[in-house]
This record gives sequence, structure tokens and C-alpha cells, in this order.
Amino acid sequence: MADTSARDASFDRGNTHLALGELEQAEIAYREAVALDDDFFDAWQALGMTLLKLEQVKEAIGCGIKATLLQPDDLLAWTGLSQMYVRDGQIAEAEHAKGNARILSMGGKVTKLKS
Repeated sequence: MADTSARDASFDRGNTHLALGELEQAEIAYREAVALDDDFFDAWQALGMTLLKLEQVKEAIGCGIKATLLQPDDLLAWTGLSQMYVRDGQIAEAEHAKGNARILSMGGKVTKLKS
């Protein structure tokens, strides 16, 4: 079982660093959070977006995929993943992720992906 207090403290620290524009420190804190709980959706999503801002696009995509696997019906996760794919020049993948976001925005569901 994950230590949710330590996990949440790391996540909160990451959010504080992110708000202050301290991206490298935010990355470290979010990595701590996912190391403590591999199923912590919010931390995977935040880590992916932070890595995207740090131009670590390939790793950001991995985090984005993990987030969509954990919560396949999360609109922002698919939107973020689409942005990551665009930045990497993977247009077909970006369009697929954008399509899933569009389905969710209209009240639909995305079929759970296999990891």
C-alpha cells in the first residue's frame, strides 16, 4: 500500500515549485510522488506536463500515456497527450488523442486501453 501522506506531500511540493516556475524542482517532487505510488494519476499528469515544458518530450509522452491508462476517461489527460505528440511531430497519434478528448467532451467514454 502506498504511503499517501508522503506521496501527497511530494505532489504538493511539486505544485508549489511549478507555481513558482521552478520546473526542475517540480519534476523531482513529482517523480518522488509517482515512485511512492505508481497509480497516482495526478502526479503522472503533472510530471508529463512539467517534462513537456522542460522539452523532455519523449519522456513526457510516456507519462501522458501512463495517465491515460490510469484514467482513460479523463479529458485533460488526452488533451495533454495530444499536445505532447504534436510537439514530437507524431501527428497521427496526436489526432487520435485529440479524437479521444473530443469524444469525452461530448459525454462519451473511451475504451480502456491495455497496458
